[in-house]
Amino acid sequence: MSSWLLLLCALCVSDLTMAGADDPYVFTSDAMPPDPRFAPPLANGLLGWRVYSGVMHMGGVYNGEGGRCHRADIPCPLSVALETDEPAQHTYSLDARAGIFTHTLLTAGVSASQSFYAHRHYANLMVMEVLLVRQVASEEPLTVKLSSSFTPQSRDIAFQSAPDYKTGRHIQGQTIAAEVPGGSCPTVDLIWTAIPPNVTLLPEQSQSRWGFLLVVADSTEAAEAAFDEGLSLMASGNLRLSHQEAWKELWLESQVELTGSGALGKAVIACMFYLLSAFPSLHDASNLFGGVSPGGLSNGGDGQDYWGHVFWDQDIWMYPAVSLFYPKLARAVLQYRVRTIDGAKDNAQKQGFKGLKFPWESAMSGREVCPEDIYGQQEIHINGDVTLAFQNYLYLTQDLSMFTEGRGSEVIWGVADYWVSRVTWNKADQSYHLLGVMPPDEFYYNVNDSVYTNTVAKFSLQFAVELAHLLQYPAPKEWQDVAERIKIPLDEESQYHPEYDGYVKGRPVKQADTVMLGYPLGLAMSPEVRRNDLEIYEAVTDPRGPAMTWGMFAVGWLELGEAGRAQKLLQKCLSNIQGPFQVWSESSDGSGVVNFLTGMGGFLQAVLFGFSGFRIQRECLNFSPLVPDDVSELCIRGVSYRGNKLDWLFRKDEVCVIVRKQAPTAGNAAACRLQVILKTSGAKIPLIPGQPVTFPREAGCVCQLDSTSSSCCLL
Repeated sequence: MSSWLLLLCALCVSDLTMAGADDPYVFTSDAMPPDPRFAPPLANGLLGWRVYSGVMHMGGVYNGEGGRCHRADIPCPLSVALETDEPAQHTYSLDARAGIFTHTLLTAGVSASQSFYAHRHYANLMVMEVLLVRQVASEEPLTVKLSSSFTPQSRDIAFQSAPDYKTGRHIQGQTIAAEVPGGSCPTVDLIWTAIPPNVTLLPEQSQSRWGFLLVVADSTEAAEAAFDEGLSLMASGNLRLSHQEAWKELWLESQVELTGSGALGKAVIACMFYLLSAFPSLHDASNLFGGVSPGGLSNGGDGQDYWGHVFWDQDIWMYPAVSLFYPKLARAVLQYRVRTIDGAKDNAQKQGFKGLKFPWESAMSGREVCPEDIYGQQEIHINGDVTLAFQNYLYLTQDLSMFTEGRGSEVIWGVADYWVSRVTWNKADQSYHLLGVMPPDEFYYNVNDSVYTNTVAKFSLQFAVELAHLLQYPAPKEWQDVAERIKIPLDEESQYHPEYDGYVKGRPVKQADTVMLGYPLGLAMSPEVRRNDLEIYEAVTDPRGPAMTWGMFAVGWLELGEAGRAQKLLQKCLSNIQGPFQVWSESSDGSGVVNFLTGMGGFLQAVLFGFSGFRIQRECLNFSPLVPDDVSELCIRGVSYRGNKLDWLFRKDEVCVIVRKQAPTAGNAAACRLQVILKTSGAKIPLIPGQPVTFPREAGCVCQLDSTSSSCCLL
């Protein structure tokens, strides 16, 4: 046990100081990927750029009306390659711990390093730094080329030159077409340090470094202020340091590490890095977060990567891994949905229904921007996906302020009103039905009673009733009535859930659908039904389908104690990783969305919720750990639960947990005193901050120690 305590207490420090060739946080290659789409993306929740690309994007900046709406391409002045006429050895590395990409060029005379980063604290800043170090004593100057492909033009933004600002060039412009007819077009200002065609190490210098700033902002005033901040940080030597400190803070809040499987461990680290890169700073107070699209901020131009739109991918696939650790970032996702309420209301009215209908594809207004109308009309499960994110947030944080002054209650109750107006009553079977829908499995459309859609509707209605009780709001009786009587298809004879009314076993399936009833929806069913659902749908799921699918199957098999089957499916997930920088593609052949955060989110859920058995319930956090044979140890640090930070260590036969510190919650809800209750033995073990608890591996839960304590009750 003493070694475990050392691990839990010391790793947070040692991991952040570790360096070298064996560092699992550093991904290195002697060449860039032959397909430039798989160059590493750098992002900070506001700006996103794929290294060496000529274009970048800014969160919330879209061009085009309706279905033509897409992320506006912004020219990137940092599209610069480091070159030399001499023979050179090249090394390219992405340091996920520091959020820095570096190209090192080594010749007989000079070592030249070029580093890029999207500043993690000052979100309007991107930076390029160049360092030249003389390798041998010489009185000759040494020159390295900076080859730029930058042109200050965009097909989406009408840029014009503006007066230089201090040492920076300046252009400004507006997008060409608004998302909504008559709406405003976003403005974009770029200020950047002019980049010379080469840099030279003078004869008297042994080394020298250069720094180049790029600022992207939504106004001239904001751009100038950010440029001033960058210059000040550079002058004080704190530019890179403040960026690294911001990443250090993120990693101290959450780390997920596996011992035993190198490939799996590196994949987990890379997925966490890219996913966190899509979210704003922990200290961002702008309330302008534009959501997370399947390919992140670095992708999503016209006709590419789903145009940078926000789907259910954000709420169901990416959100769970982030919400488990970061209440503030989870709240940012919910606030994004709140800001789109007016658009969701308009969508429902256009369909002829009440309440809110969140768009299948969303930009900034909340109005439907899907290029193909059928998805927006029929893939209505998005409403339940959104409310599930709100529900899990409340259960993890107890933050009712998100639902009062944060307007989350409007989301939950608006969705409930939509379901009530959307269902059809059938007198013959005394049930409510959802007709003419498209399930998550998009091979089928205009079907009735999609089992996933009906289940997520049922649960969102139940949560609406629960929230109304908490906030002393008079819930319409129809909410409970529809929740109780909506049809959930179940084949009693074959003991499995048909994907929809009329589904025939053996029909091909595009992606995870019915298997998600068990997780993340948590529909109660017998082990026999759960097993049948997994076996029936695994056999017919398209092997070329999207990357997130196999993680859901893995979670299901882990629930049933089948670690070996889960292990094989997780290996299938890894086939979607392309190139040395652990960038995922939507399909295993490299096609589809690049930097596919949806797939990364599904994979992370298999590790975080599959191996641990974590399940977020109204009154507790359940666990039922089972790790596959190739993993000797799983360490999950920073789980944020009801104002506490919990560090977990799972081994084959034992579990260790410690309350690390009292964590500030997003809505200032008081921290609860916690206890572990073990399922088999019934043992109750108080969790005292700083004191580790170890017990044999078995299922149990973490819950409030004193349920009568008014400071920790939702009521």
